[in-house]
Amino acid sequence: MENAKTTKIHAATVDEVITTVIMARVTDFFGFFVYAIASAVVFPRLFFPTFDPVTGTLMSFAIFPLAFLARPVGGALGNFIQIKVGQAPRIAIALMILGSSTVAIGLLPSFESIGWLAPVLLAGLRIAQGIGLGSAWDGITLQLQNAAPKERQGLYGMVPQLGGPIGFCVAASLFYVLTGFLTDEEFINYGWRFAFFGVMAVNVVSLFARLRLLTADFGPDKLPPKPAPFLPMIRKQWRPILISAFMPLASYALFHMVTVFPLAYALLYSSDEISYILMLQLIGGMLCVFATIASGFFSDIYGRPKILGLCTLMIPLLCLTIQTLDGNPWIYIIFGFTLLGLAFGQSSAIAPARFEPEYRFSGGAVSANLSWIVGAAFAPLVGLSLTVQFGLGASAIYLMSGAIVTAYVLYARYGFDAFRIGQSAPRK
Repeated sequence: MENAKTTKIHAATVDEVITTVIMARVTDFFGFFVYAIASAVVFPRLFFPTFDPVTGTLMSFAIFPLAFLARPVGGALGNFIQIKVGQAPRIAIALMILGSSTVAIGLLPSFESIGWLAPVLLAGLRIAQGIGLGSAWDGITLQLQNAAPKERQGLYGMVPQLGGPIGFCVAASLFYVLTGFLTDEEFINYGWRFAFFGVMAVNVVSLFARLRLLTADFGPDKLPPKPAPFLPMIRKQWRPILISAFMPLASYALFHMVTVFPLAYALLYSSDEISYILMLQLIGGMLCVFATIASGFFSDIYGRPKILGLCTLMIPLLCLTIQTLDGNPWIYIIFGFTLLGLAFGQSSAIAPARFEPEYRFSGGAVSANLSWIVGAAFAPLVGLSLTVQFGLGASAIYLMSGAIVTAYVLYARYGFDAFRIGQSAPRK
C-alpha cells in the first residue's frame, strides 16, 4: 500500500489540476485516434489485402471494438492493482500497457510478410490497448469536479472532454502530413508507423503529470476517489449506472460517425483525397474544441440535461446531411463535429453526481465503459455495413439510435423540461 506518511504532499492549484486532466485525456485519445484513423486508411490494405477493399475495411472495423470490450477487464485489473499496491503503480502499469501495445502495432509486419498471424497480432494488441486504457481510470475527473466552484460545475466538467477533440486533432494532423507529403507506397510501407511511435513520448509526459497530481492536497473535504467492491456496487447502484451510461449515448454514437466513418466512406465510395477529408476533420476538430468549451458555459446556465436534450433534437438534422459525404463532405463533417462538441462536452460530467460518494469512482468507470461499448465501439462497423447493404442514408440509422435512447432516458428522468429551449432543466 502507499504510505501517506512518506509521500510528499503538495497543494494543488486549479490550473495544475486542469492542465493535468487535459494532458491525461489528450494522451488517451491520441493513442486511440491514431489507431482509429489507421483502421480506415491503412489496416485494410496492410492486413487484409486478399479481400476486396470493402470487405477488408469491414474486417478491420471488426477488430476495432475489441479495445472497448476489453476496457471493463482493464478496469477490474486496475482496481485490483490499486487495492494491492496503490494508485501510482496502477497508473504506471496502465500507461505502460497502453503505450507499449500502441507502439507495438506500429512495428507489426504486414500480411505479405507473416500471413494471417499479422491480423491476429493486431487483434491481440488492440485488446491490450483496451486493457491499458481501462486500467488508467484514475478519478482525476472527479478530483477536478471536487475543485470546482458550485456555480462552475458545468465549465469544469467539460475540461476532461477536451481531450477528445484535441487528441483527434493531433492524430489527424500527423496523418494529414504523412498522407500529403509521402507517396502512397511510402505511406503504406512505413510512413503510417511514425504516428504510432509518437504515443510513447506523450505517455511519458502524461505519467509524470498524473503521478504528481496523485500527491496533491485538495483539502480535508476533497479526498481522492477510491475504488469500491464491484458486486455491492452493482447491487446498490445499478440504476444510476444504467442512467449514466445511456443518458449521454447520443454523443457516443456521434463520436466515430464523424471521425472514422467519413474516412472509410471517402476511400471506398468517394473521389475525394484522404488528405482533403483529414483537413476538413481538422477544421471540424478545432470547432469541436470551442463547442466543448461552450457546452460548459451553457451547462452552468441551463443545466447538463438541457444541453444533451438540445443536441439530441439536432441529431436528426445531422442525419439529413449525411448524403453530403458525396460531393460536399464539409457540410456533414463541420456540422457533425460542432454538434459532437456540444454533446460530448457534458457526457462525462453528468454521471458522477448520480452515485453515492463511496461509489462515484467505480460507478463512473463502469458507466463510462458501458457507454463506449454500446454507443461508440461498433459505430464504424455498423455504419459501413448499413452503407454497403442499403446505401449511405442507412448509416444515419446508427446516429438516430443513439438519439432515441438519450431522448427516452432524458424524458423518463426530466420529462419535457429537458427539451424546452426557454426553460432551465435540473443540473444533475
